[in-house]
Amino acid sequence: MSVADRLPLGDVEGNGALVLGAVCVLLAAVFALTPLVVSLPGSLYVFFEVGILFALYGVLVLGLDLQYGHTGLVNFGHVAFFAVGAYAVAMLSAQDSFAGVSLGLPWPVALLGGVVVAALLGAAVGATSIRLRDDFLAVATLATAEIVHSLFVSFEGIFGGNVGIGGVPQPVSDLAGDADTAMLATLLLFGGVTLVTLAAVTRLTEAPYGRVLRAIRADELVTRSVGKSVITYKMQSFVYGAALAGLAGGLFALYTGAVAPGYFTIQVTVTVWIGMLLGGAANHRGVLAGLAVIMGLRLLSRFALGVTPISADAFASVRLVVVGLILVAVIRYRPAGIWGDAEELGVDT
Repeated sequence: MSVADRLPLGDVEGNGALVLGAVCVLLAAVFALTPLVVSLPGSLYVFFEVGILFALYGVLVLGLDLQYGHTGLVNFGHVAFFAVGAYAVAMLSAQDSFAGVSLGLPWPVALLGGVVVAALLGAAVGATSIRLRDDFLAVATLATAEIVHSLFVSFEGIFGGNVGIGGVPQPVSDLAGDADTAMLATLLLFGGVTLVTLAAVTRLTEAPYGRVLRAIRADELVTRSVGKSVITYKMQSFVYGAALAGLAGGLFALYTGAVAPGYFTIQVTVTVWIGMLLGGAANHRGVLAGLAVIMGLRLLSRFALGVTPISADAFASVRLVVVGLILVAVIRYRPAGIWGDAEELGVDT
């Protein structure tokens, strides 16, 4: 199947996201490359920070939705590819880091390298695990994430240990006039990247290629019986998702200016999985909306902490319980997710 078949130019779905994404990137360039400056109210900083994180996690959840929502691949180690992309960018682009490797290459080269390294890791994991049954694949990918995390902590001379790698260039902050303008430009840039990614995966999954992926998710034997190489399609889907996670990780490193193992815990995987299940797997806009709901709840709970009489630790536990109850309620009454298609997913309602 050719690239033209996978990304048909005549498809209208996703065009709106592509245009809006391009506009966001252009606006980000205006704020970053011109003397134009903005002043943001201090009370809105937290919303901009969560918005930037949402944009990065949006790329993550779109990759996961491609793997699980459309192909049925249970990947519980998505954070591993996110981390590998971030560390690859940090090691390739950092200058004079106080720990770990720092090669000082240009950041565009490093970002491309981060995507490639994450995709290669995805190919390696897929080559050894893609034939496993769903539950075993979940265990294998979860183990991969733990191994990657342990390597980052253990090999201090290469990855900086628990300290991580600093000195990573922050191109948007370096170009913008001040911190407020840089924050707005970063939000616009990352939001644009997420929208362009949404347009790309929408075209991919609505093309004949995407129909093969959904056929694999529904019934592998039937798909194989019509001459489709199920393993090849599953491998491609897994690598595409890993590459998107590597892109998100690379952007994260270029935003924060440093990477450390503490940024890449299983909490990242849990957040994107809950967002996908809450919104509805196999619905790209739905999974983004689900992610927005779960991150919005976490944001609102920050403000609730100030008016509750319990400690921060106890409040964190209560927040997890509340999120868990919401997820249980959604699975009970909307098993396909809030915006998911129960008939397409084969879920009994």
